[in-house]
Amino acid sequence: MSAKQIMSAQEIGRVITRIAHEIVERNRGVEGLMLAGIHTRGAPLARRLADRIEQLEGHQVIVGDLDIGLYRDD
Repeated sequence: MSAKQIMSAQEIGRVITRIAHEIVERNRGVEGLMLAGIHTRGAPLARRLADRIEQLEGHQVIVGDLDIGLYRDD
C-alpha cells in the first residue's frame, strides 16, 4: 500500500501563510498573541505558525505545548 500525498510542501507553506494572516487579522495584530499546540502534531504546527507570523509582522509570538495525555480515557 503506497501513501497518497495530499499536499505538496509548497501548498502547505501557502496554507501556513494563509492561517497566519487570519490569526493576525482576527486578533487585530500580534499584541498579546500566544499560540498553544497539543502534543504531538499541534505543537509543531503552532511553532510553524509563530515563525510565519514573526516573518510577516516582525514580532515574536510566544508558543506553548499542551500534553493532554493525562486526561485521555481511551
